[in-house]
Amino acid sequence: MTLAAPTPTGNAVVASGYAARRALGSVLSFFRRQPVGSIGVVLMLIVAFAGIFANVLAPYNPTANDFAAMTQPPSWAHWLGTDQLGRDLLSRILFGARTALVVGVTSAVVGGASGLVLGVGSAYFGGRIDLVLQRLLDIVMSFPLIIMALAVVSIFGTGVHNVIFAITIPLIPRCARVVRSSALAIREVPYIDAARALGYSHRRIILRHMVPNVVAPFLIMLTSFVGQAILAEAALSYLGLGVQEPVPAWGLMLQGGAEEYATTAPWIAIFPGLAIMLTVFGINLFGDALRDVLDPKLRDR
Repeated sequence: MTLAAPTPTGNAVVASGYAARRALGSVLSFFRRQPVGSIGVVLMLIVAFAGIFANVLAPYNPTANDFAAMTQPPSWAHWLGTDQLGRDLLSRILFGARTALVVGVTSAVVGGASGLVLGVGSAYFGGRIDLVLQRLLDIVMSFPLIIMALAVVSIFGTGVHNVIFAITIPLIPRCARVVRSSALAIREVPYIDAARALGYSHRRIILRHMVPNVVAPFLIMLTSFVGQAILAEAALSYLGLGVQEPVPAWGLMLQGGAEEYATTAPWIAIFPGLAIMLTVFGINLFGDALRDVLDPKLRDR
């Protein structure tokens, strides 16, 4: 009896199965070694699930006014109560999670990726390019994140897209400086000199040898940036310079009920505030755990 030779399709299935088992093992190992970070992952997954499936989970239209049900306390009809316009708070918080994720993740990814490119390029080329670029980044970084975001929004106007742009700008130099410090050390290692001697292009050296070695600090910063962006979006919306009605946003919900209804209907401010706090708390927990896993100095502690 002859055995059939393995087919390319069979090899691909075996390889994909092995990769899936390896990924699952890495996830389980992370949950076992980082129980606090696992709490952060659970909180992030809950917020992501709420934002993605808000259309299905929300019991009411988040923008529909019901003047007969204004400032109702939590009840079976409205689990988290209603606001000053009779809108269901649970529905608005679920859709607000979508707004927070869109602004937070987009700002962090765009700002982080731009900072990664500028930081690695500045470290690799050095000289006048590094000098001029770092001074420009120093100017942008001299302004606090919220002040810079306020300035950008005041120039370009409000709205989701302008808020993302306003938060992205101050994140770029923060990422670029950290990435540059890591890339400077990598630029001096022997294999970079060997790659230059072999005639490799700048693009290949940067993408194949430098960028992979700065991924660890970049990913840690990326998680931090998401939390900062969500807080910045909430602050801008609270000040009336961020997301505008009728788009549900947590900061906008605080603006409408944090002061005027603090004593008569405190749930209007409590539940959006809890949503912001738990989301940023979960992101920070995950970021700390990710740092412990990726940092070789902390990995074996």
